[in-house]
Amino acid sequence: MATLKTFDPPLAALDGRQLAGARRRGKHLLFQTDDGELVLHVHLMSAGRIRYLEPGAKGPKTPAFRLRFQDGGELVLTEGGPKKRAKVGVWRPDELEAELAHLGPEADGIETETLREILRAEGRRLHPFLRDQRALAGIGRAWSNEILNRARLSPYALSTELGDEEVERLAATIRDTLAEGLELRLDGTGDAKAYRVHDRLGEPCPNCGTPIARVDFEEHTIYYCPDCQTGGRVLKDRRLSRLLR
Repeated sequence: MATLKTFDPPLAALDGRQLAGARRRGKHLLFQTDDGELVLHVHLMSAGRIRYLEPGAKGPKTPAFRLRFQDGGELVLTEGGPKKRAKVGVWRPDELEAELAHLGPEADGIETETLREILRAEGRRLHPFLRDQRALAGIGRAWSNEILNRARLSPYALSTELGDEEVERLAATIRDTLAEGLELRLDGTGDAKAYRVHDRLGEPCPNCGTPIARVDFEEHTIYYCPDCQTGGRVLKDRRLSRLLR
């Protein structure tokens, strides 16, 4: 199974055990056994989806990962797109803690002062900064687009050059946007309705009505408003593959 990335402990070590519940660390989903000895670790990456199926419910024929419970219910992981990057592993708690030790503070609870310290530690473009799990844990490329649009900040703005008011606005926007996004997902809202800016090239900016633009930066596509985010400036592509030509 390509999705399974660990072999010791083996997946079979979960047989006969009960899961005590679920928690999250950044973009990582963690399911610890009730005896505290093992943790099932799931990372959905960008295209993975996980759901619980009631006993007897119809599910996908060939999921990337399936965990069947004694009563017939199933925890099922699927992944769209050609790039299969989602991963699953079984860990001992201390080993998993070391594996995730690189993660920064949780983005959904970030305070202004903490964010200010992180922003000013190193000059970074805001969009890759928000995606960097070592700086802040829990934000992906799509929500980076949403956050920066709501905060009316350029994706290319340097972290060290933000003023105090901009830092405060960014911190509040991160918390509010992620909280709203969680509520939408809990309600079953799909990407098309959850995102106001991401993947909406040419549609009106929800802030000012200007058509949303797109730019390539490194290996990611950024969606932004060339009016309320960049003051009329159209950003130039900085895709790594093009820079190397």
